[in-house]
Amino acid sequence: MTRVQTGGTVILLTTLALTCAALAGEKTAWRLFVSDHSESIVNVIDLLKHEKIEAFATKAPARLYRSKTGRTVLAVQRGADLVTAIDSGISFEDHGDHGDLKVKPPRLLGVEIAGKQPSHVVEHGGEIAIFFDGEGRARIASERTIQESKPVLRKTAPGLPHHGVAVTNDRYTLISEPNAQNSGELPIGISIVDKSGAQIGGVHSCPDLHGEATSGNILAFSCASGLLVVSMDVSTPQIKHLPYAAALPSGKTTTMLGGRGLQYFLGNYGSDKVVLIDPAEAESFRLVTLPMRRVDFAVDPVRAKFAYVFTEDGRLHRLDVIAGEIDGSLRVTEPYSMDGHWNDPRPRLAVAGDKIVVTDPSRGVVSLVDATSLTKTGEIALGGRPFNIVAVGGSGQTHDDE
Repeated sequence: MTRVQTGGTVILLTTLALTCAALAGEKTAWRLFVSDHSESIVNVIDLLKHEKIEAFATKAPARLYRSKTGRTVLAVQRGADLVTAIDSGISFEDHGDHGDLKVKPPRLLGVEIAGKQPSHVVEHGGEIAIFFDGEGRARIASERTIQESKPVLRKTAPGLPHHGVAVTNDRYTLISEPNAQNSGELPIGISIVDKSGAQIGGVHSCPDLHGEATSGNILAFSCASGLLVVSMDVSTPQIKHLPYAAALPSGKTTTMLGGRGLQYFLGNYGSDKVVLIDPAEAESFRLVTLPMRRVDFAVDPVRAKFAYVFTEDGRLHRLDVIAGEIDGSLRVTEPYSMDGHWNDPRPRLAVAGDKIVVTDPSRGVVSLVDATSLTKTGEIALGGRPFNIVAVGGSGQTHDDE
């Protein structure tokens, strides 16, 4: 009796497994969220279909940030003192040996976080810190609460208005220290405060602080004198100063991105150079000179050894971050001079699976480039002046009953 029941159970489980496998299928979905430089709108593109599927009105032209999961896109509207949350409609559920992909229509979450002059958005340890320059403080939320339309968990104490940044987790917050003599200047360092707002230790010097990124378990802030390198996976953050190498020319990094799959940082360094930074190496800085002035750059989250730099001559360059050199280039748009205002409409980059996407504000299109062959594969017309862009998507299993 027991033996028969066991055999029947095995047959039943095998049948169920085969049925579930038959019902499950592999699916890929990618969406582009593109804000316009002049109009108060965020367009949503189905990248696989090459068509616009939605357009969300905002109160002012927006700068876009995507959460690490890709479920949430934040439209930061400095001109309207507002941050609006958008559900991307794409989510993944981890099942160990595979991930389930769920695709729904994108939608506004009904979450609007108001405050004076929102600027940098940083996600770390499951919490999202939005810094408001006009208040000198951050509002902190989590993606879970944003998705539940209950965004703000807490706020840091108001401070001297300045162009700052905050990074937080469930124990402490790292927040920029303003220049008390002239708050219109960049911050002078980083302070650590606990959840009650009490400061831990003194100010960690970082003159002209501007630029932050995370790679692996390392966080870095860029300063005029080098980098502040922070270990966040300890009870209290450990902060070390990494000075610029003496061999580097005069300059500094003001924008950084963190490598994915490989632990490194990519930063600007002057108008026609980028620098690869590995704090763990004895020679931490490797300078790469570009053929023209830089417009934008992005790291590849899939092909970890590559990053991409767009220059003012309309060319996209693939950067081998291991070799520290450009290994291919492609003309994508007409030239975009870096002369003029810093916020003039110029191309921006995003990586979506096997595609590199380049906005082309002058022509009202986004251009698509194959990341493997580095060839242009098409364009998607949007009209207006497509500018800031983030990509959300990937591949996973789907089930017929969904």
